[in-house]
Amino acid sequence: MKTANAKFAGLALAALLGTAAATTASAQTVEGNVALTSDYIFRGVTQTDGGPAISGGFDVADDSGLYAGIWGSSVDFGDDTTMELDLYGGYATTLGSWDIDVGGILYGYPDSPSAGGDQNFWEFYAGVGHTLGPVAWDAKLSWSPDFYLESGPAAYIETGLAYEFAAGVALDARIGASRFDDIPAADYEDYQIGISGTAFDTVSWDARYHALSDDGDDSFVFTISQSFGG
Repeated sequence: MKTANAKFAGLALAALLGTAAATTASAQTVEGNVALTSDYIFRGVTQTDGGPAISGGFDVADDSGLYAGIWGSSVDFGDDTTMELDLYGGYATTLGSWDIDVGGILYGYPDSPSAGGDQNFWEFYAGVGHTLGPVAWDAKLSWSPDFYLESGPAAYIETGLAYEFAAGVALDARIGASRFDDIPAADYEDYQIGISGTAFDTVSWDARYHALSDDGDDSFVFTISQSFGG
């Protein structure tokens, strides 16, 4: 279960590889995606008990910079919960050479059991990114007024670097810090390093190693995804 994106690609990696994401605004576009991963990792923690997951979603964006989307994935928390369904929206723009992204996301679990606290929660985020040649940097702050299982206010701070060393292929490294106002003993950091690429224009692949600061299980994850529309 969650202890702190479901989406592994950050602003920097998306900018380098030119892949479409919720943080990208374009003129009146609708785009979909579907992915299969060997393990759904959220901030260093498996959401599928170490097993595979299938996910997919749709994004809509216009040339004003506004965007919205829906994304779902299979999950395994060891209870009756089998599905995550997220709704998100925001505004993305470019100021000079800087990419700016602000918005909110509702993490939903439609079939979660009622006992033990509410699994659904809101987060609000703000991100910034900058690309210089083959190198891109991004940072993002996410904040929830009442995190997973009604655990109180929580924040997640993340940053990463990506380097495109070949056409359509990039190496990236990221670090994130989860902070919980009401349960500071649960604070932890997570780390990841990965290599990603595109094939056949709409097919992407990602191989990634995840680690935690609190001696949690390290994991190696492989993901393949397909985008369509746009």
